[in-house]
Amino acid sequence: MNDTTTMKIRPVGLQDAPALCDIYNYYVQHTVYSFEIEPLSPDAMQRRIVEVLDAGLPFWVGEENGRVVGFCYVHPWKTRAAYGATLETTIYLASDYVAGGRGMALYERLLHSIDRQKVHALIACITLPNPRSVRLHEHLGFQQVSHFREVGRKFGTWLDVGDWQLMLEP
Repeated sequence: MNDTTTMKIRPVGLQDAPALCDIYNYYVQHTVYSFEIEPLSPDAMQRRIVEVLDAGLPFWVGEENGRVVGFCYVHPWKTRAAYGATLETTIYLASDYVAGGRGMALYERLLHSIDRQKVHALIACITLPNPRSVRLHEHLGFQQVSHFREVGRKFGTWLDVGDWQLMLEP
């Protein structure tokens, strides 16, 4: 596998929806890391992209040799107005590209692109156990603030979820 020196990070486009689905649907169909049960269609992914971009929030894609190998973005954590300065982070890498610092590179781009005058806190919701994701978030300064036991069920198994939080300075 190549290292991240060959990964180009660029803003997402609607044309990326099928590639993002390929990445994301692997996790939907084969892991517990997404709580979705049914694969996402390219149209549904395009709607998610539009929602993020229309809200003026960053959405990045990592690309190597013309192939989309990962993506990350932020979206509202909760819908009530008082939560407006708190966003949730999302990151997924193609299953065969999870090593080599790609997640760190994408996440760092995401963190640098957030308007810190408008955003005060970031939340990462992680299905547990997931040591790789926990390491990534803690390396970036996120701290665990919750652990919910058996709040999801997928593939016949009860699943725990933890929240990691990063406070942003203006």
